[in-house]
Amino acid sequence: MFSRCEIREELNNRYGPRIKKSPEDTADIGSEIGDIIFAIVCLANSHNIDLDKVWRKHMDKLNNRDKNRFERKEV
Repeated sequence: MFSRCEIREELNNRYGPRIKKSPEDTADIGSEIGDIIFAIVCLANSHNIDLDKVWRKHMDKLNNRDKNRFERKEV
């Protein structure tokens, strides 16, 4: 679907050892994440995967596994 991993390149440009060619080459990380989400939704749809159900199941697993792992902070 993508010829290269643009989010990886952008994060490497910002936080890695690689030096950017030009300051104007800064891509929007949010836009790149949007591209990834779109690709995941398309893939899930093509395999008849209910992303809402998968997300809830995964979050339940993480919440149960990590419920005592960190100190809770009141917001």
